[in-house]
Amino acid sequence: MPTVNWLAVLAAAAACFVLGGLWYSGLFAKPWQAAAGLSDEEVKGGNKPLMFGGAFVLAFVTSAVFAMFLGPKATLGFGAAAGFAAGLGWVTTSLGVIYIFERRKLRLWLINGGYQTLQFTIMGAILGAWH
Repeated sequence: MPTVNWLAVLAAAAACFVLGGLWYSGLFAKPWQAAAGLSDEEVKGGNKPLMFGGAFVLAFVTSAVFAMFLGPKATLGFGAAAGFAAGLGWVTTSLGVIYIFERRKLRLWLINGGYQTLQFTIMGAILGAWH
């Protein structure tokens, strides 16, 4: 297993967590809510500590595994490019296959895929710069 900079992993996870808040609560809040078919009550409801805590833990795991994938010699440029490729080429396209069969809206796929692509790009840049 490659050497992992756990502070970089933590920073990348935190950056992705903040991006998620901006993306889904600010930039695309209403379009995402409508495309996902969520009411205002559903968005406001739920166990927030569990939701946000779970989201951060999963972002941390994602960052750690991506750090292992990038390896100890990654650079900012390579990390960002690999993150973009992973976000768009693996995650977003995989979501697309699921969305086709679940008959989900194109708009939802674009919002979620855009987030994943930007998230992995930022994560890769942080992990590559801070190796």
